Amino acid sequence: MASNSLDDYDKELLRLLRDNGRLLNQELSDIVGLSSSQCSRRRIALEQDGYILGYHAQLSPKGDGTPVLGLIEVGLARHSSDANDAFLRLVREEPLIRDVYKLTGSYDYLMKVAVEGLPELNGLINRLAALRDCIATLRTSVVLERIKENGVLMPAP
Repeated sequence: MASNSLDDYDKELLRLLRDNGRLLNQELSDIVGLSSSQCSRRRIALEQDGYILGYHAQLSPKGDGTPVLGLIEVGLARHSSDANDAFLRLVREEPLIRDVYKLTGSYDYLMKVAVEGLPELNGLINRLAALRDCIATLRTSVVLERIKENGVLMPAP
């Protein structure tokens, strides 16, 4: 299923599932006007074609046990495959790192990290700094308040 072959039903199913991945095929059927079996077949095809990567619960910081959110900008020391591979190896192995984006601009990567507290964040920064042969700069910001995540407004603190 190529991107340009998505019809309006597929696009609506994707939108609905993005907002609530727990919707059952019968519920989708009632909303979009297709049979439950058609919704099921379309959902399976969207999953197999890589349009749906998974289903996740969005946990509150309290439920997750990681109330401190940090954003770390990473500048590589050199743009070689060795430096990039060493950095990406740490990214794969480090459970505190939630999201990583390769960027244009002043920094090469932006990481979103979630930790229990500042000591844990400090330990992560030290592990990153230990890659001094491949990381030249680190710039860390601590999130003071979560306003909107994954398209959802967060409850007021």
